[in-house]
Amino acid sequence: MENWMSLFYVRPVAPHVVVNALFLYSFLGWMMECVVIRLERGVWENRGFVHLPLCIIYGFGAILGYALLRPFSANLAVLYVAGAVMATAFEYLTARLMLHFFGALWWDYTNHRWNYKGILCLQSTLGWGVIAVLLFVGMHRAVFGVVARIPPNIGAALAFALVCAYALDFGLSMRRAVQRADAQPSGCAHGEGRIAK
Repeated sequence: MENWMSLFYVRPVAPHVVVNALFLYSFLGWMMECVVIRLERGVWENRGFVHLPLCIIYGFGAILGYALLRPFSANLAVLYVAGAVMATAFEYLTARLMLHFFGALWWDYTNHRWNYKGILCLQSTLGWGVIAVLLFVGMHRAVFGVVARIPPNIGAALAFALVCAYALDFGLSMRRAVQRADAQPSGCAHGEGRIAK
């Protein structure tokens, strides 16, 4: 089973290592979102869908992005463009799913220049390209280096605990989000919630 796990790192790793890396990326993404909002709005705000300090979209984005972008990693310019396009497409798909299921979009780019319906903006697209390059320049190796140092039995227990805690929190948060969507008038636009990616 570990051989196919080399898709997500430079060498085969145990599944619990990938899970723990995903959650570490999710925490780092949550921190980045909080800092950006603090700089933009002057307030601290929980930027995750759940109560835990996690933005799981960053975890999946980093792990899957690494696997999908590896063919472009030898050329940083191509990697930058491919990463920007792929992450923007992922952001657009996520936005459409949120609008479909909740009738609201939990981020709003309407105050940014060159935005598309508040869903996408040039500034974020350019930022995604930078993050894609940083992923291959050293971030991915550093994240996996941290989680790979955890003893296997502790790492497996930690991965299991994180999955269970996130699943419970996600279920509660999903119920709250659906109740909020049901309480809103139909046709409600984006920017209604405090929650982000």
